[in-house]
Amino acid sequence: MRIGELAKSGDVNVETIRYYQRIGLLGLPQKPYGGTRSYSSDDLRRLRFIRRAQQIGFSLEDVRALLELSSSDCKQVGKLAAEKLTLVHAKLTQLRRIESVLAKTVEQCARRKGNQPCPIIETLSQA
Repeated sequence: MRIGELAKSGDVNVETIRYYQRIGLLGLPQKPYGGTRSYSSDDLRRLRFIRRAQQIGFSLEDVRALLELSSSDCKQVGKLAAEKLTLVHAKLTQLRRIESVLAKTVEQCARRKGNQPCPIIETLSQA
């Protein structure tokens, strides 16, 4: 398949594939003399792996590390996933705090009367 077909099948932009090639996550197939590069089902499988890993929070550097490991390196893969899970828990904690503050200020804003200062602006202005 050509790069456009690979992009469509992988639900990415052609430029995304080219970027992955530049940073070494995807290989660049040989170009036959006078022909066009042809991508294989293995290329599509690798592209989908990269995209799925990103969707669950792995960075491209994490993806690189995962691609370098084999399925027999389950312990190391598990370690990377556990580290990512710890980061996700920390982000969730932070998001809950943000949610709480926003909910309170939105509620205060709804109760605001007349010419009182905006509680959202006041909250953001505090040190």
